[in-house]
This record gives sequence, C-alpha cells and structure tokens, in this order.
Amino acid sequence: MSDLADAVGRAVLAAAQVDDSAPLGVDEHLALIAASARAEREVREILQRSVAAARGGGASWALIGAELGMSRQAAQQRFGGPTEAGAALGPDAVGAERWLGPVTAFDEMTELDAAGRAGWRTVEVGMLSHRMVRTDTQWEPRRIFWRASLAAEERGGWQVACRAFPWIYLVRDRGIPPEGT
Repeated sequence: MSDLADAVGRAVLAAAQVDDSAPLGVDEHLALIAASARAEREVREILQRSVAAARGGGASWALIGAELGMSRQAAQQRFGGPTEAGAALGPDAVGAERWLGPVTAFDEMTELDAAGRAGWRTVEVGMLSHRMVRTDTQWEPRRIFWRASLAAEERGGWQVACRAFPWIYLVRDRGIPPEGT
C-alpha cells in the first residue's frame, strides 16, 4: 500500500470514528462506507481543482490526459468547460452572484482585486473562474499554497473564501464601501 493510500485509509477510519482494533459490526461498516464516499467526493474535487490549476498554469490537455492515462479529448471532456450559474438578484444588488472569468493563475489576483474593490467577494472557484457574491464593502483577496494551519492568516483578519487545491483563497473585509457607490 502506498503512503498516500495509507494516509487516506487512516483519514477515512478517523472520519468514520471506527476503532479498527476490534471486529466491525454492521454499523461500523456502514460508517466506513459513508466516510469512504465522502473521501471519494473530496478526492474527485481535488483532482478537478488540480486539473484547473494545471490548465491555468499552461499545461495542455494532451499533457494532462497523458498524466491521467487518457486521451487529450477524454481529459478535456471530463474536466473542461466553464461552470454556469444564474443570478437571482439584480447585477449590483447586495447578495447578487456572478462568475468572474476566464482567469488563470497568472491574472486572477489582479481581477480578484478589482472585483474586491467593487464589493465582490470570492465564494467558490470553478474551472478558470470564481463565483463571486456582491457585498456592501470592499474585499482584499489573497491566494496561498494549501496548508494545514491558517492561524497566522486568521490573526491577520483573513478568512477562507474557498479552497481549490493546490490553493486556498483568502479574503479580508476592508471595511469601506465599494468603489463607484
């Protein structure tokens, strides 16, 4: 078993709160199934985010497909395409949602900063895009490499906007009204 498989197995056992030192009953097996299903969804999401980051970093669909053991076309069909979302409110209303994109790892911080000054805050990352929510204050964005502890950032007033492996997107409320209002 690989180190990664061992780590995932330990995480699933911990999430299921199963004591593996005793024989398992039906309830424990069902808890393992539920935790394994959650882990599978999380790993699929990490893979999706990794592919998006690779694309944003300049990797071709052919290179990504080769890494995944599939054709360029299969990789693009499985992982490509923008995510669509509709806005329930007017475009400038507090609580309105929109997608910012396409953006890449190279230009997204400039775009997020401009959107943040206008009162838009990242809440989700999609394929080469960010889902934004309109607020009544300006937001400062920050992107950091994935890490376990965010204590230092939280002490600095940062909060997690979303996680998109290998990145964590942070935001900090500037406490001033959006520009142009």
